Amino acid sequence: MKLDFLFLRYKNLNILQDTFTHKGMRKKLVDTLKNKGITNIEVLSAIDKIPRHLFMDSGFIDHAYVDKAFPIGADQTISQPYTVARQSELLDVKKGSKILEIGTGSGYQTAVLLEMGMQVYSIERQNELFKKTKLFLPKLNYRAKKLIFGDGYIGLKAEAPFDGIVVTAGAPFVPKPLLAQLKVGAKLVIPVGDESQIMTVFTRTSATEFSKEEFGEFRFVPLLEDKN
Repeated sequence: MKLDFLFLRYKNLNILQDTFTHKGMRKKLVDTLKNKGITNIEVLSAIDKIPRHLFMDSGFIDHAYVDKAFPIGADQTISQPYTVARQSELLDVKKGSKILEIGTGSGYQTAVLLEMGMQVYSIERQNELFKKTKLFLPKLNYRAKKLIFGDGYIGLKAEAPFDGIVVTAGAPFVPKPLLAQLKVGAKLVIPVGDESQIMTVFTRTSATEFSKEEFGEFRFVPLLEDKN
Protein backbone atom coordinates (compact mmCIF):
# COMPACT_ATOMS: atom_id res chain seq x y z
CA MET A 1 0.00 0.00 0.00
CA LYS A 2 1.19 3.52 -0.72
CA LEU A 3 1.27 6.01 2.16
CA ASP A 4 1.13 9.75 1.58
CA PHE A 5 4.10 11.77 2.84
CA LEU A 6 1.81 13.68 5.18
CA PHE A 7 -0.68 11.95 7.42
CA LEU A 8 -3.65 13.30 9.27
CA ARG A 9 -3.65 12.21 12.87
CA TYR A 10 -7.40 12.08 13.32
CA LYS A 11 -7.15 11.54 17.04
CA ASN A 12 -5.92 15.07 17.79
CA LEU A 13 -6.20 16.69 14.34
CA ASN A 14 -2.45 17.39 14.18
CA ILE A 15 -0.68 17.09 10.84
CA LEU A 16 2.30 14.78 11.27
CA GLN A 17 5.02 13.80 8.87
CA ASP A 18 6.59 10.47 8.13
CA THR A 19 10.12 11.80 7.77
CA PHE A 20 13.37 10.24 6.64
CA THR A 21 14.31 10.16 10.32
CA HIS A 22 11.23 8.05 11.11
CA LYS A 23 11.98 5.73 8.20
CA GLY A 24 15.53 5.28 9.43
CA MET A 25 14.25 4.47 12.91
CA ARG A 26 11.94 1.85 11.41
CA LYS A 27 14.84 0.16 9.66
CA LYS A 28 16.66 -0.05 13.00
CA LEU A 29 13.49 -1.53 14.54
CA VAL A 30 13.36 -4.14 11.77
CA ASP A 31 16.98 -5.05 12.54
CA THR A 32 16.03 -5.43 16.21
CA LEU A 33 13.17 -7.76 15.29
CA LYS A 34 15.46 -9.83 13.08
CA ASN A 35 17.91 -10.15 15.96
CA LYS A 36 15.04 -11.36 18.15
CA GLY A 37 14.20 -14.12 15.68
CA ILE A 38 11.54 -12.71 13.35
CA THR A 39 12.23 -14.15 9.89
CA ASN A 40 8.99 -13.67 7.90
CA ILE A 41 9.85 -11.25 5.09
CA GLU A 42 6.27 -10.00 4.66
CA VAL A 43 5.99 -9.21 8.37
CA LEU A 44 9.31 -7.37 8.44
CA SER A 45 8.40 -5.43 5.30
CA ALA A 46 5.10 -4.32 6.84
CA ILE A 47 6.82 -3.15 10.04
CA ASP A 48 9.30 -1.24 7.88
CA LYS A 49 6.55 0.58 5.97
CA ILE A 50 4.02 1.47 8.67
CA PRO A 51 4.49 4.79 10.55
CA ARG A 52 3.96 3.49 14.09
CA HIS A 53 4.45 6.98 15.54
CA LEU A 54 1.14 8.06 14.00
CA PHE A 55 -0.70 5.40 16.00
CA MET A 56 0.53 6.82 19.31
CA ASP A 57 -0.15 9.86 21.46
CA SER A 58 2.13 12.77 20.62
CA GLY A 59 3.93 12.49 23.96
CA PHE A 60 5.26 9.08 22.96
CA ILE A 61 6.34 9.84 19.40
CA ASP A 62 10.04 9.87 20.29
CA HIS A 63 9.62 6.33 21.64
CA ALA A 64 7.56 4.95 18.76
CA TYR A 65 10.35 2.79 17.34
CA VAL A 66 11.59 1.38 20.62
CA ASP A 67 10.52 -2.24 20.99
CA LYS A 68 8.06 -1.54 23.79
CA ALA A 69 4.31 -1.30 24.37
CA PHE A 70 2.76 2.10 25.21
CA PRO A 71 -0.64 3.35 26.48
CA ILE A 72 -3.19 4.47 23.89
CA GLY A 73 -6.09 5.37 26.20
CA ALA A 74 -9.10 3.47 27.58
CA ASP A 75 -6.65 1.42 29.70
CA GLN A 76 -5.30 -0.20 26.52
CA THR A 77 -1.86 -0.29 24.88
CA ILE A 78 -0.28 -0.45 21.46
CA SER A 79 1.55 -3.75 21.55
CA GLN A 80 5.31 -4.14 21.53
CA PRO A 81 6.48 -4.37 17.88
CA TYR A 82 8.05 -7.78 18.55
CA THR A 83 4.70 -9.06 19.82
CA VAL A 84 2.88 -7.76 16.76
CA ALA A 85 5.49 -9.29 14.48
CA ARG A 86 5.49 -12.62 16.32
CA GLN A 87 1.72 -12.99 16.27
CA SER A 88 1.60 -12.06 12.58
CA GLU A 89 4.31 -14.61 11.85
CA LEU A 90 2.61 -17.35 13.86
CA LEU A 91 -0.59 -16.97 11.82
CA ASP A 92 1.37 -18.55 8.95
CA VAL A 93 -0.93 -17.22 6.23
CA LYS A 94 -0.45 -16.02 2.67
CA LYS A 95 -1.54 -12.88 0.88
CA GLY A 96 -5.31 -12.67 0.42
CA SER A 97 -6.11 -14.77 3.50
CA LYS A 98 -9.24 -13.94 5.46
CA ILE A 99 -8.22 -12.96 9.01
CA LEU A 100 -10.25 -12.17 12.12
CA GLU A 101 -8.54 -9.88 14.62
CA ILE A 102 -9.88 -9.74 18.18
CA GLY A 103 -8.92 -6.39 19.71
CA THR A 104 -8.48 -3.62 17.12
CA GLY A 105 -6.97 -1.19 19.63
CA SER A 106 -4.94 1.53 17.92
CA GLY A 107 -5.19 -0.32 14.60
CA TYR A 108 -1.44 -0.99 14.34
CA GLN A 109 -1.78 -4.79 14.19
CA THR A 110 -4.65 -4.30 11.74
CA ALA A 111 -2.40 -2.17 9.55
CA VAL A 112 0.36 -4.78 9.62
CA LEU A 113 -2.04 -7.47 8.42
CA LEU A 114 -3.46 -5.18 5.73
CA GLU A 115 0.03 -4.23 4.58
CA MET A 116 0.72 -7.96 4.23
CA GLY A 117 -2.25 -8.19 1.86
CA MET A 118 -4.76 -9.85 4.19
CA GLN A 119 -8.53 -9.42 4.21
CA VAL A 120 -9.05 -8.23 7.78
CA TYR A 121 -12.15 -8.32 9.95
CA SER A 122 -11.53 -6.75 13.35
CA ILE A 123 -13.54 -6.51 16.58
CA GLU A 124 -12.98 -3.91 19.31
CA ARG A 125 -14.78 -3.95 22.65
CA GLN A 126 -13.78 -0.42 23.80
CA ASN A 127 -16.16 2.01 22.13
CA GLU A 128 -13.77 4.97 22.47
CA LEU A 129 -10.99 3.16 20.63
CA PHE A 130 -13.38 1.68 18.09
CA LYS A 131 -14.65 5.10 17.02
CA LYS A 132 -11.19 6.65 16.79
CA THR A 133 -9.55 3.77 14.95
CA LYS A 134 -12.41 3.32 12.50
CA LEU A 135 -11.93 6.92 11.38
CA PHE A 136 -8.14 6.95 11.67
CA LEU A 137 -7.11 3.89 9.62
CA PRO A 138 -8.62 5.15 6.31
CA LYS A 139 -6.56 8.35 6.72
CA LEU A 140 -3.52 6.11 6.20
CA ASN A 141 -5.22 4.31 3.30
CA TYR A 142 -5.73 1.16 5.38
CA ARG A 143 -9.20 -0.28 4.92
CA ALA A 144 -10.34 -3.43 6.68
CA LYS A 145 -13.20 -5.50 5.32
CA LYS A 146 -15.08 -4.76 8.56
CA LEU A 147 -14.32 -3.00 11.84
CA ILE A 148 -16.87 -4.00 14.43
CA PHE A 149 -17.76 -2.79 17.92
CA GLY A 150 -18.57 -5.93 19.85
CA ASP A 151 -17.57 -8.87 22.01
CA GLY A 152 -14.45 -10.64 20.78
CA TYR A 153 -15.23 -13.74 22.83
CA ILE A 154 -18.00 -14.65 20.41
CA GLY A 155 -16.02 -13.89 17.25
CA LEU A 156 -17.80 -13.13 13.99
CA LYS A 157 -19.89 -16.11 12.98
CA ALA A 158 -21.54 -14.28 10.07
CA GLU A 159 -18.19 -14.03 8.24
CA ALA A 160 -16.73 -17.40 9.28
CA PRO A 161 -14.82 -19.51 8.50
CA PHE A 162 -11.46 -17.70 8.66
CA ASP A 163 -7.99 -18.56 7.40
CA GLY A 164 -6.61 -17.33 10.71
CA ILE A 165 -7.65 -15.62 13.93
CA VAL A 166 -5.39 -13.46 16.09
CA VAL A 167 -6.26 -12.29 19.60
CA THR A 168 -4.40 -9.17 20.73
CA ALA A 169 -5.35 -9.24 24.43
CA GLY A 170 -4.82 -11.71 27.25
CA ALA A 171 -7.57 -14.33 27.40
CA PRO A 172 -8.15 -16.21 30.69
CA PHE A 173 -9.47 -19.12 28.62
CA VAL A 174 -9.79 -20.06 24.95
CA PRO A 175 -13.20 -19.00 23.58
CA LYS A 176 -14.81 -21.98 21.86
CA PRO A 177 -16.55 -19.82 19.22
CA LEU A 178 -13.15 -18.72 17.91
CA LEU A 179 -12.03 -22.32 17.47
CA ALA A 180 -15.29 -23.12 15.72
CA GLN A 181 -14.80 -20.24 13.26
CA LEU A 182 -11.48 -21.54 11.90
CA LYS A 183 -11.17 -23.29 8.57
CA VAL A 184 -9.54 -26.72 8.68
CA GLY A 185 -5.81 -26.04 8.54
CA ALA A 186 -6.18 -22.51 9.96
CA LYS A 187 -4.61 -21.23 13.16
CA LEU A 188 -5.85 -19.34 16.22
CA VAL A 189 -3.03 -17.28 17.75
CA ILE A 190 -4.02 -16.36 21.29
CA PRO A 191 -2.21 -15.31 24.50
CA VAL A 192 -3.75 -17.40 27.29
CA GLY A 193 -3.48 -16.60 31.00
CA ASP A 194 -4.30 -14.06 33.70
CA GLU A 195 -1.35 -12.05 35.09
CA SER A 196 0.88 -13.10 32.20
CA GLN A 197 0.04 -15.16 29.15
CA ILE A 198 1.47 -18.02 27.13
CA MET A 199 1.35 -17.37 23.40
CA THR A 200 -0.62 -20.36 22.18
CA VAL A 201 -1.40 -21.52 18.65
CA PHE A 202 -4.30 -23.87 17.95
CA THR A 203 -4.42 -25.42 14.47
CA ARG A 204 -7.68 -26.93 13.27
CA THR A 205 -6.72 -30.36 11.96
CA SER A 206 -10.25 -31.63 11.23
CA ALA A 207 -13.88 -30.70 11.81
CA THR A 208 -13.56 -31.76 15.46
CA GLU A 209 -9.83 -31.82 16.28
CA PHE A 210 -7.16 -29.23 17.04
CA SER A 211 -3.44 -29.33 17.71
CA LYS A 212 -1.82 -27.01 20.24
CA GLU A 213 1.63 -25.36 20.41
CA GLU A 214 3.04 -22.87 22.93
CA PHE A 215 5.55 -20.11 22.18
CA GLY A 216 6.62 -18.54 25.44
CA GLU A 217 5.42 -15.96 27.94
CA PHE A 218 4.04 -12.54 27.00
CA ARG A 219 2.10 -9.83 28.81
CA PHE A 220 -1.12 -8.30 27.44
CA VAL A 221 -3.99 -6.20 28.73
CA PRO A 222 -7.07 -8.36 29.48
CA LEU A 223 -9.50 -9.44 26.79
CA LEU A 224 -12.79 -7.82 27.82
CA GLU A 225 -16.21 -9.39 27.43
CA ASP A 226 -19.58 -7.90 26.44
CA LYS A 227 -20.35 -4.63 24.67
CA ASN A 228 -20.28 -1.24 26.41
